[in-house]
Amino acid sequence: MLGPYLARLGLVPVYNVASARNSVARAMRLGPVAHASTIEYQPIKSVLVANRGEIAIRVFRACTELGLRSVAIYSEQDKMHMHRQKADESYLIGEGLPPVEAYLSIPEIIRVAKENNVDAIHPGYGFLSERSDFAQACIDNGIRFIGPSPGVVKRMGDKVAARAAAIAAGVQVVPGTDQPVTTEEEAMEFCVKYGLPVMLKAAYGGGGRGMRVVRELSDVRESFNRATSEAKAAFGNGAMFIEKFIERPRHIELQILGDHAGNIVHLFERDCSVQRRHQKLVEVAPAPNLDQRVREAMAADAVKLAQFVGYENAGTVEFLLDNRGNYYFIEVNARLQVEHTVTEEITGIDLVQSQIRVAEGLTLPEMGMSQEKIHAQGSAIQCRVTTEDPAKAFQPDTGRLEVFRSGEGMGIRLDGASAFAGAIISPYYDSLLVKVISRASDLHASAAKMNRSLREFRIRGVKTNIPFLLNVLENQKFLNGTIDTTFIDENPQLFQFQPSQNRAQKLLNYLGNVLVNGPLTPLATGLKPAEVSPHIPDTPPGKVRPKGVPPPKGLKDVLKEQGPEGFAKAVREHKGLMLMDTTFRDAHQSLLATRVRTHDLLKISPYVAHNFNSLYSLENWGGATFDVAMRFLHECPWERLDSMRRLIPNIPFQMLLRGANGVGYTSYPDNAVYKFCDLSVQAGMDIFRVFDSLNYLPNLILGIDAAGKAGGVVEGAISYSGDISDPSRTKYTLEYYTNLAEELVKAGIHVLCIKDMAGLLKPRAAEILITEIRSRFPDLPIHIHTHDTSGAGVASMLQCAKSGADVVDVAVDSMSGMTSQPSMGAVVASLMGDELDTGFNLDTISKYSAYWEQTRTLYAPFECAVTMKSGNADVYQNEIPGGQYTNLQFQAYSLGLGDQFEQVKKAYSEANMLLGDLIKVTPSSKTVGDFAQFMVQNKLTAAEVEERAEELSFPKSVVEFMQGYLGEPYGGFPEPLRTKILKGMPRIEGRPGESMAPLDFETMHEELLENHGPRVSKYDVLSSAMYPKVTNDFLTFRNKYGPVDKLDTRIFLTGPKVGEEFEVEIEKGKTLHIKTLAMAEDLTPNGEREVFFELNGQLRSVLIRDNAAAEELHVHPKVNPSVKGEIGAPMPGTIVDIRVKEGDTVTKGAPLLVLSAMKMEMVVQAPCDGTITSIPVSKDMKLEGDDLVMKLDPK
Repeated sequence: MLGPYLARLGLVPVYNVASARNSVARAMRLGPVAHASTIEYQPIKSVLVANRGEIAIRVFRACTELGLRSVAIYSEQDKMHMHRQKADESYLIGEGLPPVEAYLSIPEIIRVAKENNVDAIHPGYGFLSERSDFAQACIDNGIRFIGPSPGVVKRMGDKVAARAAAIAAGVQVVPGTDQPVTTEEEAMEFCVKYGLPVMLKAAYGGGGRGMRVVRELSDVRESFNRATSEAKAAFGNGAMFIEKFIERPRHIELQILGDHAGNIVHLFERDCSVQRRHQKLVEVAPAPNLDQRVREAMAADAVKLAQFVGYENAGTVEFLLDNRGNYYFIEVNARLQVEHTVTEEITGIDLVQSQIRVAEGLTLPEMGMSQEKIHAQGSAIQCRVTTEDPAKAFQPDTGRLEVFRSGEGMGIRLDGASAFAGAIISPYYDSLLVKVISRASDLHASAAKMNRSLREFRIRGVKTNIPFLLNVLENQKFLNGTIDTTFIDENPQLFQFQPSQNRAQKLLNYLGNVLVNGPLTPLATGLKPAEVSPHIPDTPPGKVRPKGVPPPKGLKDVLKEQGPEGFAKAVREHKGLMLMDTTFRDAHQSLLATRVRTHDLLKISPYVAHNFNSLYSLENWGGATFDVAMRFLHECPWERLDSMRRLIPNIPFQMLLRGANGVGYTSYPDNAVYKFCDLSVQAGMDIFRVFDSLNYLPNLILGIDAAGKAGGVVEGAISYSGDISDPSRTKYTLEYYTNLAEELVKAGIHVLCIKDMAGLLKPRAAEILITEIRSRFPDLPIHIHTHDTSGAGVASMLQCAKSGADVVDVAVDSMSGMTSQPSMGAVVASLMGDELDTGFNLDTISKYSAYWEQTRTLYAPFECAVTMKSGNADVYQNEIPGGQYTNLQFQAYSLGLGDQFEQVKKAYSEANMLLGDLIKVTPSSKTVGDFAQFMVQNKLTAAEVEERAEELSFPKSVVEFMQGYLGEPYGGFPEPLRTKILKGMPRIEGRPGESMAPLDFETMHEELLENHGPRVSKYDVLSSAMYPKVTNDFLTFRNKYGPVDKLDTRIFLTGPKVGEEFEVEIEKGKTLHIKTLAMAEDLTPNGEREVFFELNGQLRSVLIRDNAAAEELHVHPKVNPSVKGEIGAPMPGTIVDIRVKEGDTVTKGAPLLVLSAMKMEMVVQAPCDGTITSIPVSKDMKLEGDDLVMKLDPK
């Protein structure tokens, strides 16, 4: 195969069996050449690359293919970089020098080359590649420079001299300065004389560094100073060239190649119009839709200019092409370009090997390169994948590549250097990670390959521009080849993309954090979750809809077909006693501090749907579960509702709505409650149990109206307190309850509920109350809710049923009793064979109970049985609601009052009487509980509270209750205690929400999107309306740690064991297999520990900050994004200028400091008006991304 080629060169193949690697390469370079030439041929045996990263590796590969020894240099910061490992030899340079300066140190590079017998130096691109003094230094030291001669480098590297050469050669140029500009006064003078806009360009470098477009005269000085600073950092010289700015041009460049004999060829053009900040992102060869006459004329001018200046080796002649077909020379890049790859792909010519062979003395004809033999075939695209975040104006990102998986395959070429798992992306150099090059028959086919490749990439640990690149590749203007350099600026839709979910890596970070720092959900006791996998009872085949058999019909179907009125009628006409199952909400609120997770609820849901279809409803949402889901379980309550509805389509769902308090603990604007109910119905809710913690009628009526207008079944609830069977209890009488029922019926309820939160409804009282209500409202369904704290719950519910109640609340046996609801099995068994028979099967209930008996052990850290071993009849004295009882115990333990809980219960009764003997339901019960804890903590009796009220500082909930934020209690506020506690604070008269301004949901949505990204939904807005801080914290947590709700409960709470293997199904058809391997004992300098996992068979590790150790190491604080006045570093880098001082008043957008990273400078601006209060940084300080740089007091 090689014979004809070698013969054409006049070479005789030489084979060395002992050195097969170099035989062909050496044969091609030894012996006389076929073409007569006066150029001396001097073989090169070793090449040093005076560069780093991707281009260094590119040259090393060419050297290896040619049989040459390759030599790398590296800075101290690049000790672990891949390019030094790809070379045959590598040497440290610039010890003690800043990162960039190490690669700009000519004496150091020459020293290494001479000490190691290097024949030639390849400069790569950037750094010293266009420095004529470097080229000259190589030659002066007997080392060949693989590039143009020093004179040409100097002439072409000087934008002014290159411009003059173009004019002399007869090539059209853009009006600009004749000499490099070094002062802002000179820049201002040019702009005043020639007008704006103008382009500022580094006179001695390219790549977009030091480039600025200036359109306003007032911006000239600032832009000049920033541009010259960037240019000096990148190229060692800050001189600028200024020229008129051509509007809407295409950026077309011609690849040229010359030899020492004066032969010049072009290798066709590249379109580099996709660029931002004048830095190219996507390049295409050949340029699409380019008029053939323009193509030929440009090529001829490029060759003419190269011949005029005596150009040797590879280079690029760049032009701007306007929309009328006029083109203007702008510069020559006297070096290899980043985008040379697309030219190689369409011509089949290895430019780097050609550079080396030209430097050896071979001529283009000797290499078989004449213009007529060079052809362009197909279309090639190069995308520069960078570690920049397009969602934040392409801010460079740095850190550790936790995951790297590339997209390869036919038609794809990857040129990279630092792209591997574990690589550290530093802030000191260019943000280029890997160049992806596609080649196909035409632009559309090439774009399709590129698109496929980029979608296969998985990069975790740093942000990349891949989402942006994909939008470019799918843009019709790009695919049509009709773009110019304004393409990015004029197509904002390019920045509309869904960021990668990165779920697997986020979960590993969560698990690592739990292993290093302990549970991220506070555990209430010292008990650990059991190591069990609860058995899920068999469900009839086809449990998954819609593929399988749907579960039997239930009341949900009646509701869908007949509406709320028809639903209520069906309930009333039902012959037996109906049950509502509270296992999915109130039962675990009462027994397990509301900590049961969606993960465990969904496992049993299909069984419930298929076996309990005749339930009145499932109580599964609202109340405390709403905020606890976000606050402690780190899951979305709306997603819980939606998931349960998909698995249980046949049973109505019931939620608790705290009237005008929504699902919160305070009052809200009316529109918040209406909107919440509307979205709840959309998400799958059916029945709204509307109650008020004080039975305050205005609050109740608002909730009733909101639920009704949303289309839900309105179950108006009367909260029960006292004892109507005791004649001595005169506040909450039978007349009080029946009158309240009359008002609720007038308000339009569909069902009446008696809500016995503390389990105070004794059988005798139940008979009196239910009998009277039934006689007054014979057609109204009556629903009874109680707690079994005293142990009399089953007896009371049976009496309610006998007296005319239609529905009673129960919990499955293993989740019943004590502060939970009465036992489902006990009620069912008690009525078997009776006219009120529930129709349920004890065997079915037993299997259901067995699941929860095992599942309950997973929640041992929250188990109420730790402190409460049985029911307790003292509830008739303290009247503590069942749902509050265990929470109150845990609060007492957290406050150090665990051994004084008996005093807390006694104080609860006293606090209740101090407040006027309240109806005690959340949030009024919380007020009483806080008051009781306060009294015990401060060793206060009821008398002492009344006596010292004016000097005491009371809990916030007590103060707000007295102000009227919960509404007005029956019988009024206690005086003079109210006046003493408020101490002149404002009071609210009437319904609190009535006077509150409506919430602006659209603005709230925009703010949440800005703070938490595009995944924010309309449901999150309503969560924020109810719980602003909790929602903000939850969304922040979710963005950081991903779908932790998919983890098994034990692993979620306490983390996996070392060596443990487990699976996580993150969505249907996507399962992660994880194995915990180890945790490092040693800390990093930043106070982090490395935790190792195996994910789907691949090694992964995460660095987790050890919170305790980090405090000792005094690590620089991070910005808290939820605090408006805190300002963080937008990217890692070095502070080069601080423009304010503490005490300064600034306006929004004012420059605060200048940060430099990756040879780019960024001005950090004030996010709002305010006064600078703290500047914890100093000039030249190196920062990580999100490090705190300033604090201001917002106006």
